[in-house]
Amino acid sequence: MTKVILKRISLRIVIQRVSEAKVEVEEQLIGSIGKGLLLLLGVEEADSEEDVDWLCKKVIGMRIFSDEEGKMNLDVKDVQGEILVVSQFTLHASTKKGNRPSFIKSAHPQKAEELYESFKKKLGVHLGKDVASGAFGANMQVSLVNDGPVTILIDSKNRE
Repeated sequence: MTKVILKRISLRIVIQRVSEAKVEVEEQLIGSIGKGLLLLLGVEEADSEEDVDWLCKKVIGMRIFSDEEGKMNLDVKDVQGEILVVSQFTLHASTKKGNRPSFIKSAHPQKAEELYESFKKKLGVHLGKDVASGAFGANMQVSLVNDGPVTILIDSKNRE
């Protein structure tokens, strides 16, 4: 009997604690924040709303801001922080063969945009205010001042 192992695909996110961040398209500012989180989000074809829900809760609850004792003990809501979300399909690049990355695992644009928009909307509900964003599928220039620096990678497949 052959055992079939299904590999679970995942949303991937890079969280950067920032003192400020912005995104521009064709030299036009389309999103900016002060203190808060810059999120780079990558979507794979098998991702679902379940992944979006889990990831939203995880991001909002991440205690990566310093308390009065200098310990990372506060979440983005505790510090009245803001969030900027940018889609980034290249987070699912495969570099296994050769030197040119393959993006075969990235979701097709329609599905990726649907989950990206869902993520932004649900994140705003959890945060209690609007979430700034980039323009899906656009060539964007992202600028940030990483505070710490603090950069965290999360993969919804591994739930870590």
